[in-house]
Amino acid sequence: MPRKFRIRFGLGLTLAGLVIFLVGARPELLNLDRSPVVGFVQITVFLVGLAVICVGGYISLMVFWQYGERTIAADIGTRLVATGFVISVFAGMADVFGMGTQPLPITPYFGPWQSTGVQVGQAVIAVGFLLLIPFRRKPVPGQEGGNG
Repeated sequence: MPRKFRIRFGLGLTLAGLVIFLVGARPELLNLDRSPVVGFVQITVFLVGLAVICVGGYISLMVFWQYGERTIAADIGTRLVATGFVISVFAGMADVFGMGTQPLPITPYFGPWQSTGVQVGQAVIAVGFLLLIPFRRKPVPGQEGGNG
């Protein structure tokens, strides 16, 4: 695929993920709020939106690493994005997995501990995306070295 198409596709996917994430996190923005509490469907929707954001961001940022030659920092960044998403999923779905404060027959509760866990996961994802950005420029042929 051409680079421009991959960048546009990745950014479009990221924006679509943001919309899905917002529908899950703040359904009242679109008059979709049906409950005063954050329930299982809402948590699932914003985690799916976060997954789409991660995939779109990964596609967009991998365009900058031509020929597959990535630095160790970029490889660590890729793994941090995936790890941050896993942290967010396990924190958000803690009650469903049986590790939260509410036993499963009761409706899952998205409380302060789960919220903090999801935010920590999102921070890890952000650090991973920062590590995927190639900050060092490659020298232009014919201009290496010298001061003048």
